[in-house]
Amino acid sequence: LENIGNSRDRLQLVRRNFREIDVGLKEVGIAVVDGILIDIGLSSLQLEAEGRGFSFSRDEPLDMRMDRRRPITAAQVVADSTEEELADIFYYYGDEKQARRIAAAIVKERKQRTIEMTGQLAQIVGTAVPKRFHPNRIHVATKVFQALRIAVNEELANLGEILEKAPNHLKLSGRICIISFHSLEDRIVKRKLAGNPRLSVLTKKPITPDDSEIMSNPRARSSRLRVAERAA
Repeated sequence: LENIGNSRDRLQLVRRNFREIDVGLKEVGIAVVDGILIDIGLSSLQLEAEGRGFSFSRDEPLDMRMDRRRPITAAQVVADSTEEELADIFYYYGDEKQARRIAAAIVKERKQRTIEMTGQLAQIVGTAVPKRFHPNRIHVATKVFQALRIAVNEELANLGEILEKAPNHLKLSGRICIISFHSLEDRIVKRKLAGNPRLSVLTKKPITPDDSEIMSNPRARSSRLRVAERAA
């Protein structure tokens, strides 16, 4: 915000979940716009902030809420979900092949003590998954943490809802651009854009970062951009 200079009077900030785009636009007196950019990625500031529980690089409370006004934390999901529900979360939201093994280990552990810290969960996952199945490039708990974050924040439901609503607020020939970061999100984006009769998809395949961009911003390596234009 400090760098926007003379554009400050053209910027309006609205603190809402982006699934509430219709309400947010109404609050600032806007009906339709020329373009919409949706970045589904996790904020680096949130990822690095202490006490949020998004990462296992520090031992801190299992929170994972992007908006702390939300009622459910990751610790509550871990404590209250059934073994089957946990396995489904890890498998469908994290593509974790060892989901059932990990879920069983969590249920066994929580009978002995409350699981409320990131370090606890990472250790449980690391112990539950046999060494031969530990990935080489990422931490063994990475997909479990991703899956819990998606579940806590209802990220896929939010994405589906804004993709339903956003085209209604585009001017004719206005464009919607969506940046996603893993295949599950990208499949939803692709399906929603292609299935909307008011949109013309401009990207048959997603646009991905080149080597130079990945070198300057490693977190962009898995990003995928899809674009559509309102045609009717």
